[in-house]
Amino acid sequence: MHRGIRNHQIGAVRPCDWPNRAFTAHHLHVTDTSDSRSRRWEETHRRIYEAAMALFQERGYDAVNVGHIAEAAKVSVPTFYAHYASKEEIVLPVPPAETMAAFLAEHDSALPVGERIRRATPFWLASFGPVERAELLDRWRVVASNPALRIRAGEYERATAARILSGLPSGPGGLSTADKLHVAAYLAAFTETFLTWADGNGEGKLEEIADQAFDALQGM
Repeated sequence: MHRGIRNHQIGAVRPCDWPNRAFTAHHLHVTDTSDSRSRRWEETHRRIYEAAMALFQERGYDAVNVGHIAEAAKVSVPTFYAHYASKEEIVLPVPPAETMAAFLAEHDSALPVGERIRRATPFWLASFGPVERAELLDRWRVVASNPALRIRAGEYERATAARILSGLPSGPGGLSTADKLHVAAYLAAFTETFLTWADGNGEGKLEEIADQAFDALQGM
């Protein structure tokens, strides 16, 4: 607390205290407004997601367009695009580079990058609680049931690989060709893991399916 306020009696307000009180009130107002905006943004983001997933499951992915989703979520089409770049992004989100880098950073940087991805995988999957894992399965069911989306999943896989590569430290000559190939191969195994999991309606344990995919990759 400001010394001028702390050392005088309550109620005996000095002129020099007013700027501090005004600043505090303004700061609290700004913080409250920022928090309120953040909550509204999250609520809208979630509402769009839930509306889209309900429509995809009810009508099929191809029968749903952005206008349908916006109408169901009670938002405008521009608001939809302020939250998602496309309807594909709802079922095939690309994780932030910072997230992927954080998981890889937990493992010895001297290890081959493929091995680091493999070791990081159980920790990343463990970050999904029961609700998040159920939603993950719902998204991949939509992808697995649509031939075009299965192909598009490969493009998102490459986008994720690019984000991982951007977060890896590199020497003066940049990342080696071997590192780039390993990341691409392990991300392909990741995509196959999720498709296999969804094709089996979530019956198999995701971690075990991932291990099988990685074993197959290392055995090549």
